Amino acid sequence: MLAASAAVTVSARRTVRPATGPALRCRAWRQEGLLRMLENTVAIGERPADLVIYGGAAQAARNWDCYDAIVSTLRDLGDDETLLVQSGKPVARFQTTPDSPRVLTSTSQLVPRWATWDVFHTLQARGLMMYGQYTAGAWQYIGRQGILQSTYETLAECARQNFGGTLRHRTVLSAGLGAMGSAQPLAVEFLGGASLICEVDEAKVHRSLSAGYLRTATPDIDEAVRLVRAAAASGDALSVALHANAADALPRLHEMGFRPDIVTDQTAAHDALEGYIPAGYTVGEATALRSGDPDRYQREALASIRTHLSAMLANLETGSVVFEYGNAIREQAARAGHDGAFAFSGFVPLYIRPNLCVGRGACRWVALSGDPADIETIDRAMLERFAGDASVTGWIEIAMARVPHQGLPARTSWLGYRQRLEFATMVNELVAAGTLAAPVAMSRDHLDAGSVAQPTRETENMLDGSDAVADWPVLNALVNTAAGGDLVALHQGGGSGMGGSVSAGLTVIIDGTERTQARLDRVLRTDPGLGVIRHADAGYPASLAAVAENRLAAPMLRQPGDPA
Repeated sequence: MLAASAAVTVSARRTVRPATGPALRCRAWRQEGLLRMLENTVAIGERPADLVIYGGAAQAARNWDCYDAIVSTLRDLGDDETLLVQSGKPVARFQTTPDSPRVLTSTSQLVPRWATWDVFHTLQARGLMMYGQYTAGAWQYIGRQGILQSTYETLAECARQNFGGTLRHRTVLSAGLGAMGSAQPLAVEFLGGASLICEVDEAKVHRSLSAGYLRTATPDIDEAVRLVRAAAASGDALSVALHANAADALPRLHEMGFRPDIVTDQTAAHDALEGYIPAGYTVGEATALRSGDPDRYQREALASIRTHLSAMLANLETGSVVFEYGNAIREQAARAGHDGAFAFSGFVPLYIRPNLCVGRGACRWVALSGDPADIETIDRAMLERFAGDASVTGWIEIAMARVPHQGLPARTSWLGYRQRLEFATMVNELVAAGTLAAPVAMSRDHLDAGSVAQPTRETENMLDGSDAVADWPVLNALVNTAAGGDLVALHQGGGSGMGGSVSAGLTVIIDGTERTQARLDRVLRTDPGLGVIRHADAGYPASLAAVAENRLAAPMLRQPGDPA
């Protein structure tokens, strides 16, 4: 590991706060921007003292010595150097070129036959590896807002397909109020619905309440049902947290005759050791069991996941719309011996894939100045620039009115293939003109067109059966490195658990320079463009049309009108 030195942004109590303002601690904004993104990721994580950001065990750095070494190296990194980070540990810096990435990171990569939780936990215990999941290990986390619009888009499409485009007078049952799951109640409210969200960890309930993502909470199951039913009957938007374990509460709710319109789940079920609390345990009791007998903990967690999944299936049988929200709960229930675990589908093939086919996905940007006025300026510029696209402007208007910031001010929006570059060019011009107080970091969700292979989520039920083909995210990372992304990440495991996915992340620092504009011109074509090609290669007609429309070079794809 590179020599560590004390990070000035970290106190003796290991408190991290992202730097703000125009002053640089690094040699240039590309390095400074990535450092602020790392600091922000840690500062707003679920367990910052452990460098755990979300999802049970997703970390931003392997340990505090590694964190300090990353910070120290970024502060000294040259404009023609690249820092390499191996599962959260900085291992090398090499001279590359001014247009090369400043950081390349790879996390949790295990040889496929060895990509199991047992192997990973053994290596983790020896200090050789960490779990980066998606935006934690790539320093792209922006808090609850990072998943909020994707949750909204999913539920909005579910409403269009099943309920006439609205969730008014409809009920949604789910579980999990962690960093990802806490977006659920607010997204349901935006669509006019009433949600009942089970959460066993009272601290997470309180965090969601204080952040404005949740309206009310109760430990009384009868009261929770009464509140949700009354809101749905009157057409009022309401979110209610039930302080209970989902494996206990969902079967009981079904026995009581509660018949939600939609059932899903956002617990961290993908990680039976760190992410899911077995039925019958308080959080404190579960922590003690996890430490004292991890094998027993996992057995009991998997048994509870099986019970949880069975209750979801019972709702399916009585008429609810049921889908997995990418947390591998079906796979984990099957692992626990449930033969019918895959009786319902995942959210991507049901609701999201048409977007991915044409390169539309969840982009995010962060005001590195720390000034919310920079985000407001970009918001208003977007309302003008994309005035013809209600899917963009409608969401931006909702976000301006209802979505609070966490840490460095940030925003998300789903943008199409051409819109990504148009947006980034607009922001680069605003920075160059001095309209914004500092540069802006732009990244995206790993839920994107060509950046992930996950057979239980993004690539479930692909048209050509290529669900498990992981060449695409690897090629995504390679081409974005060649094109000049500032940080390029390659992760294994993700939200599906060990051995379940391979994904690539990308961040660019928009600093207002002509050199950055040239890199934006490349990266924001290669990144979504490969996603369009990936889906065209699978045979999706909309993707084949998008390849032709955008003149993407795809030598082995037959274009519309080509001779047979």
